[in-house]
Amino acid sequence: AADGSEGEVLALEFANDSRLFVPIDQAWQVSRYVGVGRHAPDLSSLGDDKWSKTRKAAEKSVFLYAGRLLKLQAEREIGDGFAYGPDTPWQRELEQSFPYRETADQLRAISEIKQDMESCRPMDRLLCGDVGFGKTEVALRAAFKALMGGKQVVFLAPTTVLAQQHVRTLRERMSEYPVKIELLSRYRSAAEQREVVKGLADGSVDLVVGTHRLLSPDVVFKDIGMVIVDEEQRFGVKHKEALKDRFRLIDVLTLSATPIPRTLYLSLMGARDMSVIETPPPDRQPVETVICAYDERVIRDAIQRERARGGQVYLLHNRIDSIEKVAHRVTELCPGARVLVGHGQMEEGALEGVMKRFVDGDADVLVSTTIIESGLDIPNANTIIIDRADRFGLADLYQLRGRVGRGRQKAYAYLMLPRDMMMVGEARRRVQAIRQYSQLGAGFRIAMRDLEIRGAGNLLGTAQSGQIAAVGFDLYCRMLRQAVDRMKGETPSANGPLDGPQAHLRLDFLALTHEELVSPPREGEEVGVPRCGAFIPSTYLPEAKLRIEAHRSLASVPGDAALEALSASWRDRFGPLPQELRHLLTAEKIRRAAAAKGITKVETRGDRLMLTRRGDFLLIGHRFPRLTASKPASKLSEILRLLEALKT
Repeated sequence: AADGSEGEVLALEFANDSRLFVPIDQAWQVSRYVGVGRHAPDLSSLGDDKWSKTRKAAEKSVFLYAGRLLKLQAEREIGDGFAYGPDTPWQRELEQSFPYRETADQLRAISEIKQDMESCRPMDRLLCGDVGFGKTEVALRAAFKALMGGKQVVFLAPTTVLAQQHVRTLRERMSEYPVKIELLSRYRSAAEQREVVKGLADGSVDLVVGTHRLLSPDVVFKDIGMVIVDEEQRFGVKHKEALKDRFRLIDVLTLSATPIPRTLYLSLMGARDMSVIETPPPDRQPVETVICAYDERVIRDAIQRERARGGQVYLLHNRIDSIEKVAHRVTELCPGARVLVGHGQMEEGALEGVMKRFVDGDADVLVSTTIIESGLDIPNANTIIIDRADRFGLADLYQLRGRVGRGRQKAYAYLMLPRDMMMVGEARRRVQAIRQYSQLGAGFRIAMRDLEIRGAGNLLGTAQSGQIAAVGFDLYCRMLRQAVDRMKGETPSANGPLDGPQAHLRLDFLALTHEELVSPPREGEEVGVPRCGAFIPSTYLPEAKLRIEAHRSLASVPGDAALEALSASWRDRFGPLPQELRHLLTAEKIRRAAAAKGITKVETRGDRLMLTRRGDFLLIGHRFPRLTASKPASKLSEILRLLEALKT
């Protein structure tokens, strides 16, 4: 540094081999670029105004977008939604008929959803939970509560196969109650579809399960009260826009195992509410994931092993033109194995028959396309073999692997790649990430890892994708949170200069880079005054990545209570805080206290405290206050007391 001190820095590379060094305690100003495409943007040059222009354009776009977000949120807040009454005896009876014991997370999610439904504000809640963690049961209870309130319910699924399964589940659970449940999809005949549409219009159909067909203009409802969207990440932007327009003031419950990042951000920003089910059902075991080159011997051994223990196998081959050849080859590899073929271009009766036979255990192997991806629940199927796993996204692979391991048996997933992709490439990284996140409840981490690998996409619609590509997803979302806070008239959440005023801190009595607790005095200082740095020692957090993350966390926590919680978490994870880190935490409190009082610079020169506000020195009692303490910790506390006593 200019004052001769040394310290850790981040080296940022610009065009023409230029470099900018950022002190590690300013790490919150640097974020990883995650865009919307496969190619990184061109590097900017140091000193030109290209980046500032790009950022200003993004800020303008973000401000308009924040207005749209707040408009949607305001409509929910002031919208005259329907407030349901307390649970009925039938509601309690239905819930007691659940054949399993609810997890604590399930019970909490059910309670949160019922509170939403019993308020006048229209519900917009995201329910996150891994495949098989019980989201459908939570949704079923919410739907039944709406039905008991005299309202119609829409249950939207991304595929016809999943819609059929939901219809079976709902009819089975609600069979003892006067509720009419229907299915609306392309597999129903034209006459059947007309009958269902008529029933929705006159109120004779209480609950309808269907695919995108439910969003058609001819589908109208007599008295709709709730919309449940399953596998939210499978619906495109246009379908989501249609949903928002059709059901603006209706209770909406969205289910997802691996929510796309834009959904998470909307929830974290408060535009939507979120419930999370992280607890696996009792006796659930993680799926063992095997990554290998395509090998018929592996396929044969996996099928024979599963058949030997009385189980069933999914073999996913996502190319219809050659799926019959693959099925024939499986019968040659495993004589005696009962093999079925299923794909989305089959006639309604044929596909339904295939799925029913497999569910009933009349086949050992189902060779299929991705029609099995969403929600199929077959506890006896505990091995899945995915051919050309490189052609699937990370969230898709996670969903497919979730088709097995639904029971108590140990389950296996074989992800097969072409031999030339086994060592390098994006596909290899995706597949490796699946193996890395093999533990139960990894849906959130999968979603964020998918963001890193494939890019962010857009937030609410296609219009924002260009701005995200220009500045990166992380910075875009920080700017969006800031814009939302400002439009609400609130102080932007603390996350560095991006989100609010910051005070520059220069405390000369702290040797910012010295590891020693006592170091030689500088000119003008008293001999023997102990000085200690305010930093995170490498002896406490040896990994540079952890230290960078720690500085980012320190800059982003919103208040003193959160700051205390952060320091408590460090103590819990890494042990007692060293003196340097304790000084850093106090220095951060000083920075925040100064910014809150409009102070832009805090300096010490010898034993004098010098404060700058609006470009001018701030005198206290017509002079610079003298610091009487001698030890660094005491001096920091004295500065903090002086700042807190100042008038704004």
